Amino acid sequence: MKRPPHLRKLSFEMVIGTTVRIHGEKLETGSTETTLYLWNNSIADNGAQALAKALKTYSTVATLDLHNNSIGPDGAKALAEALKTNSTVATLNLHGNKIGDDGAKALAEALKTNSTLTTLNLFLNSIGDDGAKALAEALKTNSTLTTLNLRSNSIGPDGAKALAEALKTNRTVNAK
Repeated sequence: MKRPPHLRKLSFEMVIGTTVRIHGEKLETGSTETTLYLWNNSIADNGAQALAKALKTYSTVATLDLHNNSIGPDGAKALAEALKTNSTVATLNLHGNKIGDDGAKALAEALKTNSTLTTLNLFLNSIGDDGAKALAEALKTNSTLTTLNLRSNSIGPDGAKALAEALKTNRTVNAK
């Protein structure tokens, strides 16, 4: 298999619930942008927490695709904490997990300070009005996020109203 010219070396080890190690070498001419596709596994909260720990120090992951991994609120909280300090993740796909309102609230807090995340996919995550309200508050101050996917959640009228109000002032996000 031919290696992409911009990537010299990338290896990934994962033992669920124990540790995650991501190793990479940067290009001689600058940093690489790495995409980690880990979808349709069973990493759950423990795996997400281990990934979050790695993201705090590994600075070349631009896209993290974790859809369909049984990640719950605790995993989402850990990822949110990592996003507060990580300045390279631009896309986070959590489609088809179970983060619920608590996970959405944690991600909303991260959005208030994160200036690199442009795409957040929360499709099918059991997010209700409380999670939607928290995300709406974050959208009032975040000007980096351009895509927010909230399809197939449990958002009711109150959550929808909060999001609509936030979108009156936020001109960058394209909510789905």
